[in-house]
Amino acid sequence: MICYMIDATLNSKLLTRCVVSTDDDEIAEIAREAGAEVPFKRPAELAQDDTRDMPVLQHAINWIKDNDGQEFDAIMMIHPTSPLCLGEDIDACIEKMIETDADSVMSMVEVTDFNIKKLKAIRDGQIESLFAEEGREPIPRTAGPKVYKRNAALYLTKTPLIMSGDMIGERSFAHIMPLERSVDVNTTIDFDIAELQLEKLKTKTPVS
Repeated sequence: MICYMIDATLNSKLLTRCVVSTDDDEIAEIAREAGAEVPFKRPAELAQDDTRDMPVLQHAINWIKDNDGQEFDAIMMIHPTSPLCLGEDIDACIEKMIETDADSVMSMVEVTDFNIKKLKAIRDGQIESLFAEEGREPIPRTAGPKVYKRNAALYLTKTPLIMSGDMIGERSFAHIMPLERSVDVNTTIDFDIAELQLEKLKTKTPVS
């Protein structure tokens, strides 16, 4: 999956460098063959199951500054679990940051099958509504304003904010991606869906 995301970065017209942070030699070799840079090996203490993104980004920023003498206005974190992202999505995020002077720009997707007022609690096996508005019958999912969620593909943040421990800032803008390209692969079902969508894109079959 990492190769799809590397390919997206190589198709970007605005991204400066594509650097992969990993502690795995096999992943590093695959990334290099796909066209990415792997200039360092991620320290073991930053490659644990509970490692958060922030220290990994800060390590990469510091390593490149100390070893390459290069600093960046902003850093884009790209997750390899989002193989349907395109170079044009990357460029759209960068363009939005330039146009709006945003602190961060993140890829998001509309949640089409959800209404927040349909949330429930279950106490002693009994369903309880969290919102009185639902009343005595279910609220239609289309009722109320549109809602969105991060699709876990692209996170663009100004470098000083990352170094201060902030990924979002005060002015965070959205790049909306279509549902069919917002698959976040965390389960085998997600993988099957991503594989199907990739095949459709390869054959240029319209996605319904």
